[in-house]
Amino acid sequence: MMERRRTDAALLVLLLGHLISALEVPLDLPQPPTITHQSPKDYIIDPRENIIIHCEAKGKPHPSFSWTRNGTHFDIDQEPKVAMRPRSGTLVVDISGEKAEHYEGVYQCTARNEHGTAVSNNIVIRQSRSPLWSKERNEPIVVQEGVSLVLQCRPPAGLPPPIIFWMDNNFQRLPQSSRVSQALNGDLYFSNVLKEDSRNDYICYARFPHTQTIQQKQPITVRVLNLDAINETMAAFYNDTDLFSEAPVDERKPTFLIPSGPSSSKMVLRGQVLEMECIAEGLPTPEISWTKVSGDLPAKRTSFLHYQKTLRIVNVSESDSGDYRCTARNRLGSVHHTIRVAVKAAPYWISGPPRNLVLAPRETGLLICRASGTPKPTITWAMNGIPIENSPKDLSRKVEDDTVMFTDVQTGSSAVYQCNVSNEYGYLLSNAFVNVLSEPPRVLTQANKVYQVIRNHRALIDCSSFGSPIPKITWFKESRSSTLDGDPYILHDNGTLEVHVAQARNSGKYTCVARNTLGIYENHVYLEVKEPTRILKQPEYKVVQRGRSVEFECKVKHDPSLIPTMTWLKDNGELPDDERFIVDSDSLTIADVIENDEGVYTCIMNTSLDHDSASAELTVVDRPDAPTDLELTDQRERSVQLTWTPGDEHNSPIQKFLIQYEDSLHHRGHWHNLTEVPGTKTTARLKLSPFIHYTFRVLALNAVGLSHPSFPSRMYKTNAAAPDENPTGVEGYGTEHDNLVITWKPLSGLQSNGPGLQYKVMWRQKEVDKEWTSVTVANVSKFVVSGTPTFVPYELKVQAVNEHGTGPEPAIAHGHSGEDLPVAAPDNVQVLVLNSSLAEVHWDPLPAKAIRGHLKGYKVYYWRERSLHKHNPHHVEKQILTFSGNHSHGMLPGLHPFSLYSFNIRVYNGKGEGPPSPSQQFETPEGAVASRQVDIATQGWFIGLMCAIALLILILLIICFIQRNKGGKYPVKEKEDAHTDPEFQPMKDDDCTFGEYSDNEDHKPLKGSRTPSNGTVKRDDSDDSLVDYGEGGDGQFNEDGSFIGQYSGKSASRETAEGHESSEAPSPINAMNSLNSFV
Repeated sequence: MMERRRTDAALLVLLLGHLISALEVPLDLPQPPTITHQSPKDYIIDPRENIIIHCEAKGKPHPSFSWTRNGTHFDIDQEPKVAMRPRSGTLVVDISGEKAEHYEGVYQCTARNEHGTAVSNNIVIRQSRSPLWSKERNEPIVVQEGVSLVLQCRPPAGLPPPIIFWMDNNFQRLPQSSRVSQALNGDLYFSNVLKEDSRNDYICYARFPHTQTIQQKQPITVRVLNLDAINETMAAFYNDTDLFSEAPVDERKPTFLIPSGPSSSKMVLRGQVLEMECIAEGLPTPEISWTKVSGDLPAKRTSFLHYQKTLRIVNVSESDSGDYRCTARNRLGSVHHTIRVAVKAAPYWISGPPRNLVLAPRETGLLICRASGTPKPTITWAMNGIPIENSPKDLSRKVEDDTVMFTDVQTGSSAVYQCNVSNEYGYLLSNAFVNVLSEPPRVLTQANKVYQVIRNHRALIDCSSFGSPIPKITWFKESRSSTLDGDPYILHDNGTLEVHVAQARNSGKYTCVARNTLGIYENHVYLEVKEPTRILKQPEYKVVQRGRSVEFECKVKHDPSLIPTMTWLKDNGELPDDERFIVDSDSLTIADVIENDEGVYTCIMNTSLDHDSASAELTVVDRPDAPTDLELTDQRERSVQLTWTPGDEHNSPIQKFLIQYEDSLHHRGHWHNLTEVPGTKTTARLKLSPFIHYTFRVLALNAVGLSHPSFPSRMYKTNAAAPDENPTGVEGYGTEHDNLVITWKPLSGLQSNGPGLQYKVMWRQKEVDKEWTSVTVANVSKFVVSGTPTFVPYELKVQAVNEHGTGPEPAIAHGHSGEDLPVAAPDNVQVLVLNSSLAEVHWDPLPAKAIRGHLKGYKVYYWRERSLHKHNPHHVEKQILTFSGNHSHGMLPGLHPFSLYSFNIRVYNGKGEGPPSPSQQFETPEGAVASRQVDIATQGWFIGLMCAIALLILILLIICFIQRNKGGKYPVKEKEDAHTDPEFQPMKDDDCTFGEYSDNEDHKPLKGSRTPSNGTVKRDDSDDSLVDYGEGGDGQFNEDGSFIGQYSGKSASRETAEGHESSEAPSPINAMNSLNSFV
């Protein structure tokens, strides 16, 4: 016995090799039938359409077909409504004028030829059914609020079962929740009912999928009442007796409505869907959770439906058997239910159905029918449709359970074997033929076929062959120097040659050789290794504002022999059919971007062999949408709470909200900014002013810009009140010597706080009056007090007043009445000559009473009466030095040496100058310059130079005269006109520009003079301040501090060029200036 088992095992190993190498027989060779197509085992037909029962098969010769119905021969010739398609076993049943149910039954197709017989599955034909709902009258259901409720559907049994759903009269699905949900059987469960559950149109619908018909149950009316309403309703029927006398429904812990009891069991078949449900009632509504007692739930195959009440596991396997626990819980407690799941299995193949077997005479082989199931299935064999035990004996055949072994087969023993595997939950039926042939090898792969593959990818080169005995395959490349076996080549059992990682060097011609005992066959194919397709520049993430354009780049490299195709996708779908999307060879441009363009864009470069892709996201930003739903709450006298709902921020976070208001009482149509709040807030406490008719609106700001304003809020009116503040900028000054002008900045309408805005103007003379004089004026900005003393200090106040009262106590401001001209001149005027060009004057300051205004300063008028040289003519040139502020001395710089000067001093205020002091005179001593002038004038070289200059001037005058006669212009003079030295130009009186000298006594100082604002300057050999030298335009300095020309002021007569003398060392130019002073 042991020896026999060893022999069988050895035979099994020998035959497995042949089994694995089973081949498809070419149809030009003799072979038994093979069924290629048949109708499903359970075939539900539509009674309105013809019945088509499929049965297709192949074989050589082509098979003939016959049918059985319910186990007996089905004579098609006797059925006028039944026809079989040519060269096919498919039946077509014409049911016109017939009832489809007449053809219900179990059908089986047989296909046979001279080499064997194949049979189909048992095909069960059943007519789909959608029966009508039975007529019934549903009484209204009256329930107490808080109790549980079940509305039954109970649809008619259909084939297949109908799909159930609940809707109302308007064909709208009824809302479901953790409190209200539909069970797997179609009933509607309420864990507890509420008043809003009252309605008269709870309608259960049943949809029958095969006939696509929908039927509905009669509407159900539900009335939910509280205890008092129930008693009132029922009293009329029960002689005013309370039907419900117990207390209202209290909160309660959960209990299960389904399933019942602490545990239950469920059976499911392998591969099907397991659905378990637990529905609980309770108050408050219970929450459902699920666990597997004996392990974990299969996460990838598990889902929860109907608000966690249904646990669903797809593609069930034996590992899903075990105990499952559902728990219902609310705050009052919990309850559990355990469901024991048993997984059964209809038969299923372990390694696939038996394969056709092709054997040469005297070869061996196996047919294996290996399947499993729960409970374990039984296996039966048949040959040509006849149980194998009833078939003719064959010594070359041996059956052992799921295997049929063939040894030393002979020509003519071809047949079709049927393997039937069954248990109580189903069956498997498979046909496999044994075909005994003697056939030389042939290669079925197309000759000279070109295989193309991408570099670094796997290449598979086919050599599909047939022969009996099975041919042996060998491969050669190019010169056939050696067989291709080993790295980098892999030879598969079916003859395919694999190059695991193809490189360019693997390209070329390959030869496949098939050999068996009956012959040899060669076939040539070609392998081409191509360069991969690669995206070199990927599209990048883009953020774009709505209305603008955006471009995604996608630059690609590919094998030049392959034709590429660029495709763009949006969110893994096709691009919108919109002309705004412009696809170029290496880019995608979207013009005028809209919000719907947002998404992920993918560029895909396809060739016939490979592809590459890259994606980038487009984010569309825009200004925020306007806020909505403005609401005013917590209304107070001086504040209100404003809330709003932000609009869509369009992918750019809102940074802040701007709140504006309109005052329709004072400024209708104008919006003013009130306040700002951060973008994270949607509420603001707004400070308000009295007597305003407020309307608010809100705008949102993000990085793109400001939103449109929201719709205005409702109007909010604040009550009038006394002013909260007084005018600002109160000032007092005089425009005449006997008045006081009081001015202020008026309050705005927002600041007025009420109607009838006026101002109470108050004044008193400082340190004289104790009582305030006041007057109330209209809403103006100034008031003039007449008859005041000249330039006396006043204290001033301006207070806001309206119909509801006065403003707060105003602050005191200060001012003066009008100024008048000073009435006195400075006394005790003295002069001290310091050197030939500088003198110092002193005086006593005037008392304030004499000044009669704001002291501005003192002015020193001085003029050169004449030079003390006997050759100089008599002349007068008045000059002015101004000393700002309260000074008592000053310097007179730039004096001419050896000259007689006169001067007087005047005080001036905001009104003007006072009378002059009595004029005094002083003489400057003779200086070094003057002596040089006399000496130079007597020098011979000087006389010769003057003659040369005079001759030159004469020549120039002659040339100028000639040019004028010719109508030309002297070019030197032209340049002089354009570039006149401002140092030698007098200034106009009114605009400080250079102009002609005049005899007016009010000459202004020369342009270009400057005086530092602090009135001081450092000077050589003296610490006198600049104030001592005066100010204005009369004391003129260069940038380096040197004097410009001389200190000149108002001139009484036009002076010669001697006014430009300087203290420089002798030179020809200076000598000429000196000569002019003597001419």
